[in-house]
Amino acid sequence: MNWRPLLGLLSLIYAIFVFYVAFKKPTKIWNMGKIQAFVKVLGEKGTVIFFIIWAIGFAILGIWLFT
Repeated sequence: MNWRPLLGLLSLIYAIFVFYVAFKKPTKIWNMGKIQAFVKVLGEKGTVIFFIIWAIGFAILGIWLFT
């Protein structure tokens, strides 16, 4: 079995999920302890920017794994 395309697909799905969390801010997820720690340290806008950068990184990884 070729693992790279599967890992690429999982990376892209994870990136989409992180974009969703960054832009929609679902209450149950946004109120989790780890995310609130990020909000406390980085602020709300900084946390969103961090999530966007994190999602872009995983999207790039997923695309790279597909090629």
